[in-house]
Amino acid sequence: MRLLGVDEAGKGPVIGSMFVAGVVIEEAKLFDLAAIGVRDSKQISPKKREIMAAKIERVADDFYVLEVKAEVIDELRKIITMNDIMVRCHSQVLTKLNADRAILDAADVKAERFATRVKDMSKTKMEVIAEHKADQNHPVVAAASIIAKVNRDRSVRELEKTVGKTIGSGYPSDPKTMAFLENWMKERGEFPPFVRQSWKTAERVKASFI
Repeated sequence: MRLLGVDEAGKGPVIGSMFVAGVVIEEAKLFDLAAIGVRDSKQISPKKREIMAAKIERVADDFYVLEVKAEVIDELRKIITMNDIMVRCHSQVLTKLNADRAILDAADVKAERFATRVKDMSKTKMEVIAEHKADQNHPVVAAASIIAKVNRDRSVRELEKTVGKTIGSGYPSDPKTMAFLENWMKERGEFPPFVRQSWKTAERVKASFI
């Protein structure tokens, strides 16, 4: 049986893109993922994730990474909810890959509803299941989680190179990220397109300089 694991990285940050990754692997090759040491990406250091991602890409039968830029998220949020965006993104990944069963890390409080919506939108013939914390329970979802996170990390480091400033993780809980937003707003008076301006964090920072 061919399994497809799907997970995202960067749903919550105020800076940068969100990445949704899908990894396809034969069930018999799950041992290979175990040998690599695949587990939930949040439990692995960035350096180790980079090494693991390269190994996963070699072992996988197929994989795909969708990037959703901050400005696209802002535009979509004018007309649909973040949950709807997650359904669309997961559906898009499913249309790019083929397996017998797709296992999704649920991006909705109701995991079954999320699976049904993604299956309907993608029009896939695959069996689709969604679970909360699927990245902790299914190695193929953990593999997707690692690839998504590595792409997200690389993307933020590229942004730092481009603007020549420290951005940090891009999450509102990160003091480096907040310092970047405040300094940028103080100097420029408006945020760059890679800041999610529909986020309350960005609105609050902007309001404090108006």
